[in-house]
Amino acid sequence: MTKVLDSVDQRTQLVGENRLELLLFRINATQLFAINVFKVKEVVKLPPLNSVPGSHPHISGVANIRGSSIPVIDLRGAIGFSPMSSDQERNLIITEYNRSIQGFMVGKVEHIVNMTWSDILPPPKTAGKQNYLTAICRLEIDDVINMVSIIDVEKVLAEIINYDIRLSEGVLDDELAKEMVGRRILIADDSSTARRQIKETLEPLGIEILEVSDGLQALQLLQSWCNEGKSIYDEILMLITDAEMPEMDGYKLTSEIRSDNRMSALFIALNTSLSGSFNEAMVEKVGCDRFISKFQPDLLVGVVQDKLREQKEK
Repeated sequence: MTKVLDSVDQRTQLVGENRLELLLFRINATQLFAINVFKVKEVVKLPPLNSVPGSHPHISGVANIRGSSIPVIDLRGAIGFSPMSSDQERNLIITEYNRSIQGFMVGKVEHIVNMTWSDILPPPKTAGKQNYLTAICRLEIDDVINMVSIIDVEKVLAEIINYDIRLSEGVLDDELAKEMVGRRILIADDSSTARRQIKETLEPLGIEILEVSDGLQALQLLQSWCNEGKSIYDEILMLITDAEMPEMDGYKLTSEIRSDNRMSALFIALNTSLSGSFNEAMVEKVGCDRFISKFQPDLLVGVVQDKLREQKEK
């Protein structure tokens, strides 16, 4: 466990290189699951929990970690298995998503693996729309090929936390609202939950949403328009991309767009659940125009309005 903790603190060099590191863990005896190390703050043995009457059924209680109260989610139960029993090995993966900190109760925590996003594949379509995976990959561990399932944590959290997608009063500029009708925005995100949140925020304003589930699909679509002689800037107002996606992450996608003169000036907003301070640095490094924390409808609409203002001023 100590080695895992030491490793988690050192993983900040791979972003922008289309690489990632996965923290592997088990919630049952046969399957390996994973989440991206960048979202992990700490891994500890499960401490005593304080119950919270009336909380969501998948909230096992609250852990006191160095004076901070952290809600603990039974990940096994949250993704459709029977809840974990007290006689199993139980560990706590403490994560930060969407500016909130929570712990996921899991079984044995294995180790960290270094991979490229091109090795990460979307889950098979036959898995259905209600599955809790964003991706899968095959790993050889101790001479045995393992299928690793990467959890769609955003979907898990959205089913437990009531994210309010209503706009605050005064956010929407009435004059700019007229300019939104008929505009198109391309979104690239491997989480169907995140894509739905964007659509439910922007489509009522008259904006048409084009959606793809990874960076490579987004790049191929943009390139196809260019190859057909179309102007990217006539086709879409902007691209909103996740940071972490199979095949090609949002940082690599941005880099590829910026290196192509046919679309290098495309407005790109990075929409991610990773920590703000980290992503603000990455926005500058890879050349995104803005950073938006996920599930923040006011910020999302604000970025769209800022882009429309910029166009009107030209």
